[in-house]
Amino acid sequence: MTTHPVAPVPERLFEDPEAEKRWRARFTARRVSLPEWALHAPERSLYVSNASGVWEVYAWNRATDEHRQVTDRPNGTMHATLSPDGEQIWWFNDTDGDEFGSWVVEPYAGGEARPALEGVHDGYPAGLEVGSTRIAVGASTDDGTTIWVTRDGKPEVIYVNENDGGVASLSRDERLLAISHSEHGDSRHPALRVLKAADGAVVAEKWDGKGKGLDGIAFSPVAGDPRLLVLHERRGKEELLIWDVEADTETEIHIDLPGELAADWYTDGQALLIVHSHRSRTTLHRYDIATGELSTLDTPRGTIGGAGARPDGAVEYSWSSAEHPSAVRVLSAEGDRVLLQPPGDRAPSSQPMEDVFVGDVHALISRPRNAGDGPLPTVFAIHGGPHANDEDRFSAYRAVWLDAGFAVVHVNYRGSTGYGSAWRDAIEGRPGLTELEDIAAVHDWAVESGLADPAKCVINGASWGGYLTLLALGVQPKRWAAGVAGVPVADYVAAYEDEMEPLRAFDRALFGGSPEELPDLYRECSPLTYVDEVAAPVIVLAGENDPRCPIRQIDNYLDRLAARKAPYEVYRYEAGHGSLVVAETIKQTAIEVDFTRRALGM
Repeated sequence: MTTHPVAPVPERLFEDPEAEKRWRARFTARRVSLPEWALHAPERSLYVSNASGVWEVYAWNRATDEHRQVTDRPNGTMHATLSPDGEQIWWFNDTDGDEFGSWVVEPYAGGEARPALEGVHDGYPAGLEVGSTRIAVGASTDDGTTIWVTRDGKPEVIYVNENDGGVASLSRDERLLAISHSEHGDSRHPALRVLKAADGAVVAEKWDGKGKGLDGIAFSPVAGDPRLLVLHERRGKEELLIWDVEADTETEIHIDLPGELAADWYTDGQALLIVHSHRSRTTLHRYDIATGELSTLDTPRGTIGGAGARPDGAVEYSWSSAEHPSAVRVLSAEGDRVLLQPPGDRAPSSQPMEDVFVGDVHALISRPRNAGDGPLPTVFAIHGGPHANDEDRFSAYRAVWLDAGFAVVHVNYRGSTGYGSAWRDAIEGRPGLTELEDIAAVHDWAVESGLADPAKCVINGASWGGYLTLLALGVQPKRWAAGVAGVPVADYVAAYEDEMEPLRAFDRALFGGSPEELPDLYRECSPLTYVDEVAAPVIVLAGENDPRCPIRQIDNYLDRLAARKAPYEVYRYEAGHGSLVVAETIKQTAIEVDFTRRALGM
C-alpha cells in the first residue's frame, strides 16, 4: 500500500488565547441528550453525555437526583434503553465503533453487564423493544435481517429475510409486534407488517406502493389498544395516521401546517405530541385525537432535537439554535425551564443563521462576527445522510470556522429531508451529481452576492457530505480552492463491496440496482472516476473500523492521488464512522482548520 502524507496536528489554532480557549470550550462543555424513562418507574431515566470526555450512557434517579455513569468504553456508547420496571439497563456493545455487536444488560443500580439474550447472534442493530414479559430484537448481517421474540425468556426467530428490515414497535400488552420490511426491494420506502408476538402469525399488512414509505412510530400506550401511530407520505410529505391493526382500519390525521410532521403519544393515548419541521426549524404542538384540536406549545425559535410527554402531562424536549448551545427543557403548568443541566460552564454562544433561497434550494448562512460584508473565505459545509438536513441548531464545529474568519454556507440540496418526498427522492438514479448542481447554484449566488471570495471557497463534509466533497473536487475543480472530506465514499464500487448490508440495500434502492447491474451508473457517480481532475488540495479523515464508508475504498482513492502527486493529506483514527471521544473530535477539527488555512495561504 502506498505511504500517504499524514496531516500534522497543530498545537493551537489561534494566537489570541481567549479565542483558543473559546473554541475548545465549545467542544468540551458538558452536554446531555434528552432523557428517556422507565414505563412503570418514570423516576428512573437514562441519557447520553460527554461528561467523562467520551459519549457514554448515564442513569439518573430523579427521586434522589443521583447520576451514575453506566458505560465506560474507549470509543463510547450511544444506544441504550430501560426495562419497563426500571430495574435493568440495556446497552449495545460493539467493537471499537464498528457498530457490529450485541445487546448487554446490567442492573439499574450498577453491577456486572452480561449478554442480554443467549442465542441471538451478533449483527448491526435492527431495533429493540423491551417489554415486561417479551423482548423483540433485530439484527442485520450480510445474510439479511433476523428478528427474535422471547417466549418464556428464550429468544425464538420470528422473522428472517434477505432484505433490510427491523423491529418497529411492541404493543403495550405485548401481544402485537410491528416490523418494518423491504421485501418489495426498496429499503428507502419500507412497508409495515404486524405479527402476533406469540407465534409470528400475520395480523395485518400495509404498504403504500412504490416510492411511498411507511414508518411505524409506536403502538398506543394503553394496554389492549391495537392502534399504531404511523408516518406516511401519501401527499408528498411526511404526515401521520393511526392504524387499528386488528380492525385493519385507519384514520389519517390532517394538520394544516406547511412542513413535515413527526409525533409520539401522550401517555393517556388521547393526544399526540407533534414535532413540526419547516425550513430548518421546528415547533411543538399538542393534537387532541377526538376533537382534532391543535394547540401550539411555546418553545424558543430554533430546532427541537427530540421531545416526549411525561405521565403528568409535562413535555420534555431538547433544543438549540445556531446562536445558543443545546439545553434539555421541560414545559409544564409551571412554565418552561431547564430540566437537566450538567455541571461545568456552558458552551460559549456563536453566530446566528440567515436563510437564503436560490431558486428552490434553501441555504443557511453564518457570517463571522465583525467580518463586514465580504467577500470572505467561505466553507460550504455539506451535510451527510443524504436523507438529513441542516437546521438552525448549535454546532461547535461551525463555530470554530466562524472564529477562524470563514463564512459558513449550508446547502439543503435535493436529497435532503424536510422539503417533501419529491425533493428527498430527486437524487434517485443519479445520486451525487444531482446534489452538486444545487451546491453549484448556491456557490454561484455566494460569489455573485459578494459573500464568498471565489479564490477561497472550500468544500467540506463528512459521510455523504464527504462523498459529495470528493465528487465536487473532481467534477467541479474550478470552483474549489480546497476540500475537507471526512469518512467519505471515495470509490463507490469498492465501498459497496465492503459496507454493511443495510447500506448496500440503501444503495440498490437509490441507484436502482447493484454495481453488477448498473456498472456505468456507479462509475459515473463515483469520486474515483474523476480523481485525475482534482486540482485543489484535499484532506481525507477516515476511521479504520468504519462499516459505512470502509477504509479500503478510501485507500484506493488516495493511491490514485499519490500516483499523480496531487496535493493531499490524510488522517486515520482507530474508530468507526466518526468518533465519540471529545479529545479526538477536537484534534480532528484542529487538523481540518489548520489544513485549510495552509491550503489557502492564510
